[in-house]
Amino acid sequence: MISAALALLGALVYGSADFFGGRAATRLRSIVVTAVAALSGLVALAVTQPFLGGVWTPHDVAWGALAGVIGVVAVALLYACLAIGPMSILSPLTAVVSAIAPMLWGLLVNGEALAPIGYAGLGVALVAVVLVGFLPGEAVVRPQLRGVVMAVGAGIAIGAFLIVIDQTSQGSGLIPLVTSRATSSVVTAIVVGVLALAALRRGARARSVFDVAGPRLGATPTGHADLEHADDPTSAWTAASGTRVSTRQAWWLAIVCGVADAAANALMLVALRAGELSIVSALTALYPAGTILLAAIVLRERVAPVQWAGLALALLAGGMLALA
Repeated sequence: MISAALALLGALVYGSADFFGGRAATRLRSIVVTAVAALSGLVALAVTQPFLGGVWTPHDVAWGALAGVIGVVAVALLYACLAIGPMSILSPLTAVVSAIAPMLWGLLVNGEALAPIGYAGLGVALVAVVLVGFLPGEAVVRPQLRGVVMAVGAGIAIGAFLIVIDQTSQGSGLIPLVTSRATSSVVTAIVVGVLALAALRRGARARSVFDVAGPRLGATPTGHADLEHADDPTSAWTAASGTRVSTRQAWWLAIVCGVADAAANALMLVALRAGELSIVSALTALYPAGTILLAAIVLRERVAPVQWAGLALALLAGGMLALA
């Protein structure tokens, strides 16, 4: 029961990280938001880790580093997926795949066995993921095969992050998350550095790399992202009742995004160690719920009826899986 509760709470915190990252990306380049979030999350985890303890072993460090690389791959695939569209289809597809991949791993590879209500709860959770990830108001457009492949790849990468973290030992504490975040910090910093050098070679200022360019997607270092608002720079993200974000605020929002994402990772890690991968993955995939609720509270955005249905099913799934 505690595992399901932690996983559901972690999903909401993941969603809040997406919200802050998405807001930051209205004024900063998406990859810069991801890099800043990776670094701030690393600092938060590094400061917290000594208080929680943990044994450093090559095994756990290696799994953590691999998780960091996988997170960067997930972010890259999300950017590519967004550029192709349509997100009304690719967004829920990414979320569902991110739940199914580790769910099947837990059931088929780890040999996890649930009570009948648990299997029903997994089904309810998958339906909730689709409804919560639904993008209201978008015309239905047949996606390109390349876009579908990118969306599936992003979902698999997000799910693989959970699978890899689940391989770490109980006594490692937050160490796998620290090494994961250190890896993603280095990789994203290198990407930003390369972009800055490219700008200098074009005769532009290095700081021009911070300016918004390409998709306005605030992705977290573990591959989660707010896809609902990514394509619409005129939405409530930038226009609602005095909620425009200044450049200074954007930097702080990116920092908060990283800390929130790190906290969600910690909740996810504790949930994995207390319960089953299949249950944690299904509930973690409900992360868009946190973004939807914060957007409704802070930006006064309307929550579509289908999304309310998804939120209700998410709570139902959480209760069913807690009894599994």
